[in-house]
Amino acid sequence: MPTPGSLLLGTHVSIAGGLHNAFSRGEQAGCSAIQIFTKNASRWHAKPLSTSDITAFKAARHQSPIAFIAAHSSYLINLASPNNDKRQKSIDAFVDEIQRCADLGIESLVMHPGAHTGSGSTRGLAQLCASFRTIFRQVPSTVMVLLENTAGQGTYLGSRFEQLASIIKDVPEGHFGICLDTCHAFAAGYDLASEAGYTETIDEFDRLIGLQHLKLIHINDSKKPCGSKVDRHAHIGEGEMGIAGFKALMQDERLAQVPKILELPPGEDNCHDKKNLVLLRAMARNTEAR
Repeated sequence: MPTPGSLLLGTHVSIAGGLHNAFSRGEQAGCSAIQIFTKNASRWHAKPLSTSDITAFKAARHQSPIAFIAAHSSYLINLASPNNDKRQKSIDAFVDEIQRCADLGIESLVMHPGAHTGSGSTRGLAQLCASFRTIFRQVPSTVMVLLENTAGQGTYLGSRFEQLASIIKDVPEGHFGICLDTCHAFAAGYDLASEAGYTETIDEFDRLIGLQHLKLIHINDSKKPCGSKVDRHAHIGEGEMGIAGFKALMQDERLAQVPKILELPPGEDNCHDKKNLVLLRAMARNTEAR
């Protein structure tokens, strides 16, 4: 059984006031792992990183007890778009995101596979893979791209494990891992609300993709029921997933060293984050949270 002290567990934290501030914010919330944006996630362009930005970030990381950090890419990027101009804009933006991670020394970049916007899943996946081939010809190999599963809302790709597996297979030159979001998986129809459902889901993931590719878990409850295809995060144990599935996940020795990140409103003075982290650590040691 995983020991709580060794868990890589934390939250997505703000970079307000400078990227280096992410570490102190993570420490204040009780994190051993964090996720950040390296730029404003709602804008295409960002001010280039300065030497002082990079130096301050690396110094803060070196001094911090936080053991893992990942970045998340902009929500605007759609590498599967059938519109050539939008797809090229997305390619350029994603190349920049990877380069920012490389400059900062961040080894993992989470991204959503994108949406076909009406062109169909087959064409959308083909466009996505073509975009990745273009991208991997231009970027350093020090950054692993973590494909995040989606809830399947609208025309979004990546809600099924088969699609994620096909991307990895069809872009062999890619440096890929998987980020599994529990809320998204549940909304997409993977029943993580029970121990049996959790076991079935993870076994299917292992069969289709391989647990060796699972590099990060976004650990969120769901406000919407299983199969709803609606992405609405809830605090742990306060949504439709309940407790049993999370408990099974936190006690799964195969995933003990996989970092787990909350993506939820932190609350005043990180009160919600702290409560969620305490609960998850209690699940890992199979005790009741106090």
